[in-house]
Formats: sequence, C-alpha cells, structure tokens
Amino acid sequence: MKYRTEKDSLGEFNVPAEALHGINTSRSLGNFPVSGFTLPSRQVAAIAIIKQACAMANMELGLLEKKKGAAIVKAAAKVASGGHGDQFPVDIFSSGSGTSHNMNVNEVIANLAEEALGGRRGEKKLVHPNDHVNMGQSTNDVFPSSIKVAAAPCVAELAGRTRGLVATLKRKSRQFDKIIKSGRTHLQDAVPVRMGQVFGAWAYSISKGEERLRCVMPRFMELAVGGNAVGTGINNHPRFRKLVIKHLNIIIKDAGAFKGVGAFKVAGHDIEAVHNTNDMAALSAAVSSLAVDVQRICNDLRLMASGPMTGFNEVNLPPVEPGSSIMPGKVNPSICEAVNMVCLKVFGNHQTIFMAAQSAQLELNVTMPVTGYTLLESLTILANGIMILDEKCVAGVTVNREVCERYALRSPSLATFLNPHIGYARASEVAKKAVREGKTVPEVVLEEGLMSKAELAKVFDPKKLTSPEG
Repeated sequence: MKYRTEKDSLGEFNVPAEALHGINTSRSLGNFPVSGFTLPSRQVAAIAIIKQACAMANMELGLLEKKKGAAIVKAAAKVASGGHGDQFPVDIFSSGSGTSHNMNVNEVIANLAEEALGGRRGEKKLVHPNDHVNMGQSTNDVFPSSIKVAAAPCVAELAGRTRGLVATLKRKSRQFDKIIKSGRTHLQDAVPVRMGQVFGAWAYSISKGEERLRCVMPRFMELAVGGNAVGTGINNHPRFRKLVIKHLNIIIKDAGAFKGVGAFKVAGHDIEAVHNTNDMAALSAAVSSLAVDVQRICNDLRLMASGPMTGFNEVNLPPVEPGSSIMPGKVNPSICEAVNMVCLKVFGNHQTIFMAAQSAQLELNVTMPVTGYTLLESLTILANGIMILDEKCVAGVTVNREVCERYALRSPSLATFLNPHIGYARASEVAKKAVREGKTVPEVVLEEGLMSKAELAKVFDPKKLTSPEG
C-alpha cells in the first residue's frame, strides 16, 4: 500500500495515499481497535448536513470565501447523500466527545473540496479540515447536534410504524368484538372478556406509546450547534447560531428522509445543550416504554397461541417458517420471538443511554459516540420490529371461537356473577364444587336449587358478562 505523510501537532504520520480521510482518522484507527462498530451512516450524514449549514452561515456572514464555501457545501452534500461511506471507519469506542468522528468527516469533506478546487488530496492548502470545514464549530457542539439530526427522522419513522400497528389492532378489535374468552389474572381463570376488548386495550396502550414519543420531541429538537467548545459561542459571530439553524432547516426541508420531521431550534440554554444528554435519555425512555407494551403484546399472543393440543389454542398466528429441524409440521411464533428480542435489546440500550447521561462531568459529556449509536439502534430496530409484528403477525391473527367460548363458559370464575344474588360465600362454594366435580357453574346452581333456569339465563347473558351496560 502506498502512503502519504501528513503532519499535525503530534508530529508526522503515514496515511494511505488513496484515503479521503487524513491524519486524525489514521491515528484513531491505530488507537481504538475495539469493536469494529462504526458511526451509523445516518449520523455521518447528519454531521455532513451540519457542515453544510455551517458553511452557508459563514458565507452569509462574509467569514468564508464563497468559492471555498461552495466547494465545502457540495462535498458535504455528497457525504450526506451516502457518498464515500467506506471512508468513515473510526470505532465507536473512541474519544468520548466524538472528536475522532468529527475530524474524520472534516477530513473527508476537506479533501473532496480541495480536489474540486484543483488541489491534491491531503495537502490542506486550499481547504483545511479545521480552519474551513470546522469553522465556527467544536466537536462538543456538533456531535450531540448530529445525534439529534440523525435521530429525528428515525422517531418519525417509528411513530408512523406505531400508528400502523394501532390501526391494525383496532381493526382486529372490531373483527373479534363478539367473541367471548376467559379472562385470566395470576394466570388463573378470571371473569370473561371479549377478544375485541383485548385487542382494543392493546391498541390504546400502543397509541399512548406514540404519544410519549411526541411529548419529548419539542426539547429534543433544540441543537447545541454554534455553541462551540463549552456552549459560550467563542470565536463565532453573534448571528452564527441562528443562521446555522436557518440553513439546516432549509436543507432538511427538501430531503426526503426528513419527511414528517419538524424544524430544529436554537438551544434554550447553549451551555446546557453541550454537556447535557438528558434529552436523548428522555427519548430513549419513551422508546423503551413503547417496547414494554410491544413486549407485553408479543408475550400474550404467544401464550394465547400456545398448543395447539396442550396449550391455550385461543388464537392462530400466521405461519412464517417451519418451527423445527426435527419435529415435522411444528410451527412456532417466530415473529413474536424476534420482536421480543428487539425489545430486550432496547431495554439494554436504554440502560446504557441512561448511565451515559448521568456520567456527564462539568462542561462536557464524554460518552457521546456510544449514546448516539445505541439510541439510533433502538429507534431503528424497534421501528422494524413493530412493522413485522404488524404486517406478518397481528394482521393475520385468527381466533378459535369455539375454544375461547368453551373456556369462558366453563370457567369457575363465572361464580362471580352470582355474588349479587346468593352472596360471596355461597358463590365460592359453588365455584369449588364446579371445579371438584368437573361441572359448570350454572349446572351446580341448578343442582343446588339456588336459582331457576330463567334467572340464570339473565345472569349469564353473554352481553352482560363483559360490560355493565350489557
């Protein structure tokens, strides 16, 4: 491999001759061979978009020569669209502020702009990664801002997938509304519910999860960019922050990936925005809370579909693959299991983000790369998990009506409806006798002469078993 020699404040270092990145990136590759996990492409694009906006703001302020600035904007746009993705190899577990990643992007953009203006890769004579691409910026304000810029479209996507699942659950709620099933508390027989009520409750819980996502976003859309090293905005024009946000919103308005994303805002408190990642922790908490409800639905579906001969066998889940390499004809709830694992990963990621947020010290949080990586991962995998749960599972669920009604009408919990007529103590004796002798509650009541058939018919009217209105 051929190399070129570059120089920085630490001295000289060999860089692969064909690399668009430079000395900072090469040093990082040698320093941090930890995991092989690199910055998500979404966040690389977000940093590049911020570089575009900063260059535009500096040109508008007359601080950056138009020709040079235009070259930077064009190069950054190319990176933002996914170009040269192999040039961002720095490990996530590197400098805690994200300096290695910010400089990686600065170097690639600078070299692209340098060549566009007639210079040579690695020379830094026409466009310098620090002086020009990073003008008015610090990693400390760019990197947390890039996490938010990258995450916002993911939140919109997750919210959309969530609304899709809610719509499917509501449709199933209407479809199954007249099917009675046995309720269960403590995994023991309880009073009946309608299957439609079960799916309706799930729909409502998921809709609340989507609402929690929306509630955290106004603060999440505040960006630290322009604050520079500690948020004070040193070396920057007083109008720089607002101009960066203005140009950033113009750029994303025309980007398809940002459809449904609102406008970003100047941070409410610039110093706080640099060192505090609690907005990210709050979003992660909302994502984790949504995953709790998704996990619950998957677990209930698996339980209700258990069997078919030795389980509940109340519902049928769409078969998506053979369930065993040895047992012919076996079909497993694979979609629910996959989504269960997604939720477990989201829970673990939230713990990482939460601990990272409280690890901030003084004017900087130095856990930025792992925070961004795990937050973007949670948003992405939960959105995809909800999509497959919706389309490949819930949409195709069917109910074994006869099984559900047999469980409901043979459950000793039906004795509960006798309380107003014969009292709790006598109803308890009826329930125990029904279980002991393998009979239904109505059969025992008639045997004991406690009520007439006509009275029982009114008490056990199916319409009255699942709602006070009947």
